[in-house]
Amino acid sequence: MYNREMKDKVIVITGASRGLGECITRSLASLGAKLVISARDAGALKKVAEDIGAISVIADVTNEGAVQKIAAEAISKYDRIDIWINNAGIWPAPSAVEEADMKKMHEVLEVNLFGMAHGCRAAVKQMKKQGFGTIVNILSTAAIFARPTQTTYAASKHAAKGYSDSLREEVKENGITVIGICPGGIKTELFGKNKPADFDQFMTPEYVTKKIIDNLLQDTPDPELVLLRPGQ
Repeated sequence: MYNREMKDKVIVITGASRGLGECITRSLASLGAKLVISARDAGALKKVAEDIGAISVIADVTNEGAVQKIAAEAISKYDRIDIWINNAGIWPAPSAVEEADMKKMHEVLEVNLFGMAHGCRAAVKQMKKQGFGTIVNILSTAAIFARPTQTTYAASKHAAKGYSDSLREEVKENGITVIGICPGGIKTELFGKNKPADFDQFMTPEYVTKKIIDNLLQDTPDPELVLLRPGQ
């Protein structure tokens, strides 16, 4: 079913060089999708692209012009965009609110909110012309549940969820579907040296990837897919 459904779909993925983004990228490539992938890390991105035969575009999602170049590359090569996956994101180390690094908070919002918005805007512009398309925004259960010492990350994901929810209503008459994915903890490099104490209980990126793709293949995908890890 996957090969038939995903084969030749033109899919853009940001944050594709590692973690969940890389896992989604490799899985979709194995299903025959035509991929245009992006990340800031040129070396890691090049390796993934060469492994799977994807088009790669080095881009920082906080730069809207750079994100528009990703879309332009996909359109130039394939003349359409079927699915755009906004996956790029960062996670700050937990901190008491009065001790939080406000410069870091601005950075997190720039990536997790504005970076996603830049992707949505580029996708919508093309998808309105086509009359169809799907946007997938990787959010977090932090957009749903309160988490002490994670105010910065939660704020970015709450804002991203609000943007996704409103965008869904705005573009539904244009044949565009907007899906929000809200996973709990995933075993990736996102956390760096600040891995949570229960990191070993987190979900694997392979598990989350399968759930995301399974949802995309539904006749009517869940517009807000919540993936809880054990204990949540």
